[in-house]
Amino acid sequence: MILSLRPTTFALLLLATAASGFSQTQVPYQRILRADDEPGNWLTYSGNYAAHRHSKLTQITPENVANLKPVWVYQQSDTSKWEVSPIVVDGIIYVSERPNVVTALDARTGRPIWNYRRPLPEDVPICCGRPNRGLAVLGDAVYLGTFDSHLVCIDANTGVERWDIVVDDYKIGYSITVAPLAVKDKIVVGVSGGEFGVRGFLAAFDAKTGKQAWRCYTVPGPGEPGNETWAGDSWKIGGAPTWVTGAYDPELNLIYWGTGNPSPDYNGDVRLGDNQWSDSVVAVNADTGKLTWGFQFTPHDTHDWDSNQVPILIDADFNGRPRKMLMQANRNGFYYVLDRTNGEFLKGEAYARQSWAKGLDAKGRPILIPGLEPTAEGVLVYPGLEGSTNWLSPSYSPQTGLFYVQTKENYGQYYYKIPSEYKPGEHFENGGGRNVLGEEPYGSLKAIEATTGKIKWEFRQQMPGTTSPNAGIMTTASGLVFSATREGYFFALDAKTGKFLWKFMTGGGAYGSTVSYLVDGKQHVAIASGASLYVFGL
Repeated sequence: MILSLRPTTFALLLLATAASGFSQTQVPYQRILRADDEPGNWLTYSGNYAAHRHSKLTQITPENVANLKPVWVYQQSDTSKWEVSPIVVDGIIYVSERPNVVTALDARTGRPIWNYRRPLPEDVPICCGRPNRGLAVLGDAVYLGTFDSHLVCIDANTGVERWDIVVDDYKIGYSITVAPLAVKDKIVVGVSGGEFGVRGFLAAFDAKTGKQAWRCYTVPGPGEPGNETWAGDSWKIGGAPTWVTGAYDPELNLIYWGTGNPSPDYNGDVRLGDNQWSDSVVAVNADTGKLTWGFQFTPHDTHDWDSNQVPILIDADFNGRPRKMLMQANRNGFYYVLDRTNGEFLKGEAYARQSWAKGLDAKGRPILIPGLEPTAEGVLVYPGLEGSTNWLSPSYSPQTGLFYVQTKENYGQYYYKIPSEYKPGEHFENGGGRNVLGEEPYGSLKAIEATTGKIKWEFRQQMPGTTSPNAGIMTTASGLVFSATREGYFFALDAKTGKFLWKFMTGGGAYGSTVSYLVDGKQHVAIASGASLYVFGL
């Protein structure tokens, strides 16, 4: 049955949910709030609001993981890399596909239930591909951010569009690649566009109507604290986009979100100052959008070290005192522990090779090594512009107390800058990085003691040339770590020791994030690799 909608969209209903035995999807806020109590589902981007990406399911163990086999494979129509993290609700998997597609799948078989497609305008500026990393679900609706900077509400049971609103103007470089975050009665989205000189922001929209509830700019304007850290009018095109999903603390009612590079990326001459709140994590009141605090990891960044890495929230003792903490392994090569009530710096340690800072001072500010700003000829700095890690999701296991992250090692670049004039909708980077001839970077999955930054073990993955791991990590309560390589190996390790336990070659580079769910009482794990979604079971 073809459902006729407005000319720019259509939904193809391949299977009626009522006729196929599926219950009607209904995910109120309270279910997401208590996501840890129903590990058979995966209700939000990182599994829970604390962004642990940790499954409490225990059927698949270090003892039997070697018996994992593919159960089914679904292939998207776009054959380029797929960075999605699926949502799973009561036997239905919801995935976004490139560039503006949503599909509902039978979690038992991979059979499509419905498919929603929205055309992409031909004049959309493109910087770094056209990824879409996932969806949010709230009530009986699924929410998609589009590459042309719209937010769309879709009926979760039929695939029919309910509303479509403009978040900002794609023609000047705004896009949405982030999975939205559903909080209370709002849908929170961030934007991409740091390479085009946009002014970054977070925005929240009423889940029922699409009406904007608030907008919080990550580059402060005149009269706002931090505006003085931007020379002249550079704040107007300051960047600091918000292109990876954050975390939420319901007790403090704060949303935590990482921000990206200042614009232009590599030439800081036109934006003298620290450039707050680029390369930062910001804490925003979920009801009002008011910035409560910010912590800047790399002031006046000229090396493209976006701080969009997913923050993880942990309640634990720190130096003998209970603290509500936020952890982030940053693209700049340092691992940070902050007090998430006020942004106080608690701990920072280098977790990968870096050559740009002597260390961090008592407040977490980097102690710079002079002479490493980009030049016309190029200056060698570690890490290179892809960073020691990037947007790919880390994981935290409450069983081990370890923070797990995919890193890129032995990786430096010659950073150079060039003059460039800002033109709306055109690239505004002013330089870049050149690889070091003869140097062979490699990937390494590291387990870091969450409160100290001490590396407990690492699992090396050799990467040819300059490639790096780009798949997210998931841990399980049974003591497993799942991730994948850019070559396409999906693998499992022992969470305590890093011992290699199992692998499967998917045949395509892995860029997605692993999730786990129950169907018919059996645990499954799923990951997007190449252009396909692979689901495994015992």
